[in-house]
Amino acid sequence: MIPSTTWLYWALLSAVFAALTAIFAKIGIQGVDSDFATLVRTMIVIVVLSVFVWFTGKWNNPFTLSLKTWLFLFLSALATGASWVCYFRALQIGEASKVAPVDKLSVVLVAVFAFAFLGERPTIQEWVGILMIAGGVLVLAFKR
Repeated sequence: MIPSTTWLYWALLSAVFAALTAIFAKIGIQGVDSDFATLVRTMIVIVVLSVFVWFTGKWNNPFTLSLKTWLFLFLSALATGASWVCYFRALQIGEASKVAPVDKLSVVLVAVFAFAFLGERPTIQEWVGILMIAGGVLVLAFKR
């Protein structure tokens, strides 16, 4: 068992919930505009996270955050919203088993962006794994 104090534990849970997101969303957006469904989903996320943060005692005054923190959380929120809108639209018109793997091309892009902007330096072995993910996405996206 992987201890809950490691990044891998939480990353694996994230993957499970991301997979469930695709399945639940594909079922939930049938007969509903994908942009409206994204809005409803976002409202639910806000409520659930607000309750979670409040009851776990993690609420802080948001006005004490630095301008840099606000700027990058704002940019992250814009990117998240755009990702969700695009993801739901793709799910509405495509198969979940094809849309989700292409969405995971983000793994490759994160590695490239982290290299370019954060100074992270994956090893050769890690680059091989990243390229394998990219290859898998291409195989799944363009299967006939």
